[in-house]
Amino acid sequence: MRSLLQRLLILLALSATPVMAADWVLVANPQSGIKALSQDEVVNIYLGRYRHLASGLTAEPIDQAADTPIRARFYRHLVNKNVAEINAYWSRLTFSGKTKPPRVATSSEQALQLVAHTQGALAYIERSQVDARVVVVFEWPE
Repeated sequence: MRSLLQRLLILLALSATPVMAADWVLVANPQSGIKALSQDEVVNIYLGRYRHLASGLTAEPIDQAADTPIRARFYRHLVNKNVAEINAYWSRLTFSGKTKPPRVATSSEQALQLVAHTQGALAYIERSQVDARVVVVFEWPE
């Protein structure tokens, strides 16, 4: 288990890295009816602003574990926030009872399994991990 200091050092290193093209993609269940999502839609879904998809399904966003580098990169690219800022954001919203945070997967493989078995599920994964169980619905513009 990583110490708090190690986690902070990782986050500092990631936040000091220049923002380059993302190496992650957002995937959905092939049966979801989702063809593509805009960046604004992804932001709104992952920040709990709305959870209803155009297909009529309820979006079920899935986050990676808080101490993973992909989660830090995802939120840095998406809303220019670090994991601590995102956690604080969700603490405020959860306390107010307005919405609930995305479900957390313990690994990319678990995220893939959840998406493969849940029609409205969405998850960000490394581009290299995309397989036939999922479809890519958002790619960060290069």
